[in-house]
Formats: sequence, C-alpha cells, structure tokens
Amino acid sequence: MSTKHRQRGISLIELIMFIVIVSVGIAGILSVMNVTTKASADPLIRKQALAIAESLLEEIELQPFTYCDPGDAKALTAVNAADCAVPANSEDGLPAAARVSNVAQRDAANVADYNNFAMTPIRDISGTQINGLAAYSVSVAISQVGDTFAPVVAKNDVLQIDVRVVSGNTDITLTGYRFRYAPNALP
Repeated sequence: MSTKHRQRGISLIELIMFIVIVSVGIAGILSVMNVTTKASADPLIRKQALAIAESLLEEIELQPFTYCDPGDAKALTAVNAADCAVPANSEDGLPAAARVSNVAQRDAANVADYNNFAMTPIRDISGTQINGLAAYSVSVAISQVGDTFAPVVAKNDVLQIDVRVVSGNTDITLTGYRFRYAPNALP
C-alpha cells in the first residue's frame, strides 16, 4: 500500500509572501493616514473663514438701503436720491472709506457704510475681539451693479457685496446682492 504524503499548514515561501503583501498594504494605509492627518486642520480654518464671511455678509445685507441717510429730514419721503434735504446725505454714492468701525460698536445707517471695510483681528458687531480668530482678516467691497441685470434697473438700486476672508492659504470670497426694495424704510 502506498501512502500519500499530504501537506499540512503552509510552506515557508507562502508565509514570506503573505508577510510581504500585508506589509506593503499596511505601509500604504499608513501613508494615506499620514497625509490625511497633516491636512486635517485645513477644514477647520476653511469652516471658520466661511462662518466669518457668512456672518458679516448677513450683517451688511440686513442694513437699510435707502435714498437718504436716516438722519436726513426727507429720509421717509424722498422718492429718489436727489430728493434728500441735504444732497451730501444721498446714499447713491458709495463712500471711499468705510463709515463703520472695527474697534467700536458697528453702527451703520446703510449698506454702503461698509464699502471698503477691513477687519483684523475679527470682532463681533459690538467691537469685542473674538478669541482664536486673530489670524483672520476680512475686507468688504461694494459696487453698484443694477445696470447689469435684465431687465435693467438703475445702477444705484442694486449693490453687489463681496466679503473676502483670508487666513494663511485659505482665501474665501462670498458675494451677495442687495436691492433697494424699501427706499424709505428706516431702522
């Protein structure tokens, strides 16, 4: 009777091949985790920058957009910017510099008051610095774009608001539009 010799277990070559294949797989997984961990702080910076931009854009868009400065005697009755009691109180022209402060309470009379506003470090609307946001800077640019819409409206009746937040390699710009739909509504 012949006895067949059956192999039990694994050979040394199979064991070495298994170790090599598993080692290569683990090394690949660890390198991917290393790259992911290095970049894990970027989403936090991006989310904070986005939250800052959204907050400031909403703050600006909630301001009145009237023909005249709210302190003008004809602010409630003016039918256009030329109808203001004091022509200098017209809100049709964008100011060259922001009329709101970064270090005190931000009291704005109109959307246009934020034109060319810059903020470093980040502060809340009352002027209090927000801890942990010193590395961020914000800038606001407002332009009159009514004549770019279809149907065309008066250029001064639509403002494009661009809020840009920068921190390191993160650079986010949010754009919003404000239409003059209630020109005599005062705060």
